Order: sequence, then structure tokens, then C-alpha cells
Amino acid sequence: MDKNAPALLEVDQLRTHFDTLNGTVRSVDGVSFTLQAGETLGVVGESGCGKSVTALSVLRLVPTPPARHGGEVRYRGSNLLALSEKAMRQIRGNRISMIFQEPMTSLNPVMTVGRQIAESVQLHQKVGRKAAMAHAVEMLRLVQIPEPERRAGEYPHQLSGGMRQRVMIALALACKPEVLIADEPTTALDVTIQAQIIDLLKRLQREMGMGVIMITHDLGVVAESCDRVVVMYAGRKVEEATVGALFERPLHPYTRALMASMPALNTRSRRLAEIPGLVPAPHELGQGCAFAQRCEHAMPRCRAETPVLDNHAQQGVHLVACFAVDRASHTPSLAAQPEAAP
Repeated sequence: MDKNAPALLEVDQLRTHFDTLNGTVRSVDGVSFTLQAGETLGVVGESGCGKSVTALSVLRLVPTPPARHGGEVRYRGSNLLALSEKAMRQIRGNRISMIFQEPMTSLNPVMTVGRQIAESVQLHQKVGRKAAMAHAVEMLRLVQIPEPERRAGEYPHQLSGGMRQRVMIALALACKPEVLIADEPTTALDVTIQAQIIDLLKRLQREMGMGVIMITHDLGVVAESCDRVVVMYAGRKVEEATVGALFERPLHPYTRALMASMPALNTRSRRLAEIPGLVPAPHELGQGCAFAQRCEHAMPRCRAETPVLDNHAQQGVHLVACFAVDRASHTPSLAAQPEAAP
């Protein structure tokens, strides 16, 4: 990965808002990040924080209306949000692909898995039916599905969960994309299969040189597979750093709480920490930090002003949006007095 090369994908102040009877839902509210070729960027946070909507918005898979998009998503200099749908179809599934969260609902139940992969190849590569099917078999072999010729003629319900996930990976990589978005690729799989899928993605990334956006709530997956991490909460980015910096020195109180809630080998003698309270409803977000209601470091300022991302790294980049992070120590300041209980 060449850190000095131009970014392959640039997401700049991306917004995806929905107008509802209860008010405006800001599912994604000014999120920015970049992705280099050969890099894996992790996007983490609790369910409902906007991770998947961010990914779907990059590929313009959120219908407008009811959604309203803002900001820019630049792929090799072109703003995807401004392209025609015809031009976008040449990129989606071809240059930028996505592994969706649940294979059983993403694959067509009445079409063989080989035919589904072949259709994608025919659409984007303009090859004949026979050549496309041969390529589909090769993709199944690439993702290490045994007996790929036979499996290509089977339907999704005839495959195990791990095999269906491998089919999804084969489908996403069939056209050799430059960017792969993996949305919770190991959800609902047992631990052994999870490890196999992560190892497979890492191997294929090395071979193909693609940039990967790994969307997950599992910090173990992040530690194992990612180079940089974006932490999201309530539709906003609250922290961004390299994996090493984030795990060594998490700065935002939300990131620290996520870390503390992870089970570890030495947790037999203590209770797992929990984050008090609930994620606020999207239509109820107003001024101030969205995490203030649940934060032990919250100050009156946190409820009145929205913190902006600031670099707190001695070297490199470690962005944090928090008033309680002291610039001298680069840690949540214990001198910051929490609000008095009502």
C-alpha cells in the first residue's frame, strides 16, 4: 500500500437524511474518510449507528426519495452522487462491489449460484454465456468451495452458511473490483468459519490489490484484518486512527467503552463493562454530542455544542470529536467534571 498515492475512494461530508412523520432522521450526518488501494478500513459501532447506510449510500443503493444525500463520494476523481444511474451501473458491482450482510436474503433463491455469478460477469464484462459460466466456476474455486463445478449448479438453500458467504464473496469479486465493501461478512457464522472467511478476504486482497471497507461491530475482526478504523456513533464519525493507535490508546469515551465491553482471557475475575443508557432515536438528535447522555465525562458544554474532529496524535493522524479529551495528555481528562445528576 502506497500511503503517498492518491486515495482510491474519498468520502467527503456524506449525508443521508430521511424525512419522516417524526422529523428528519439523520442516518449519516457528515461522515468523511478515504481509502487507499490495498488498504483495509474498518468502520465500527453499535447497531443503528449508520455503518450499513454509509456503505449503501456510497453505492447509491438508498432510494431517493425518501432519502436525501449530500456531500461527495469521489471514486478516481468522479463524484458518484452526481453520476447518472446508467453510469453508476457501470461502477456498481464492477469497479466497486459489496458483500451484503445476509447471504440467504441477498442471493436469488430460484437461480443457481453459478448462474448468478455468471450474470454479473456477462453484464459488466460483455462475454458469452459459456465463458461467463466457466469464470463463475473459477471464482468458486478461488474462494475455496470444494467441487466448484457441481456447486455451481446448486441453489443457495443447498449450501451451508459458510458456503453461501463464500458465494457472496465470489459474486462480489467476479469482475475484479478495485473497492470491496464487506458489510458484517462474518455475522451468524461460527468462530471457525469466521476465521476462514477473514483469512480468505485477506488473501484475495493481497492477490488483487483492492481496497476493502470492513463494516463490523466486532472489534476482534477489526484487530485481525484492518489497517485504519473509523468509529461511528449516531450517524457521525467520533474517532479515526490506525488500528495500532486505536487499540493502544482509544481516546473517545465511546471507543473506550466499546473496548471495555469486549470479553478477554483475563475477564473471569471481573464483570464486563456495559455502556449505560440507550442510543438516542435518530429523529431526536439535536445540538451537542450525541453520546453525552451516556458519557461519564459529559460537561454542560457537551449538550450545548457539537464537537468537531480534531487531531490528537503526536505523529500521524488520530482524529477525535470530544471536548473531554485533553490536548496535553491526549486522553479523556479526569479534570472534566461530569454534569450533576438532576
